[in-house]
Amino acid sequence: LHHQAEQTCRQLVRTQEEHERLLQAAVEQAEGLEHNLRSAEALLAERAAQLKDTQAQLSRNKLLIKDLREENRGFAVALQAAELKQKSTEEKNQLLEEQASALKQLIGKITPASLSG
Repeated sequence: LHHQAEQTCRQLVRTQEEHERLLQAAVEQAEGLEHNLRSAEALLAERAAQLKDTQAQLSRNKLLIKDLREENRGFAVALQAAELKQKSTEEKNQLLEEQASALKQLIGKITPASLSG
């Protein structure tokens, strides 16, 4: 009976040691998982901050694009007005050239007549 009690006691000690090893392995595994989780959380927080910065930059870019489009529209209107003014000036210049030519012809006709008369 004493021998059987010793065997049972040794078996219980081995079982307890095995349970302690398993518990230690589980604790180490849990610590590793916790470390991995903290690393993943930090990485996600960093990515979230990057995305937030990117989103803010996109918003600023959209506003800049909107401003540039409005400015381009203003330039297009100004260019159209300048082109119309240039066309009008060219037409007036052509008219003045025609009038100058007509005056030269008239002066050419008047001058010989006044010299001979």
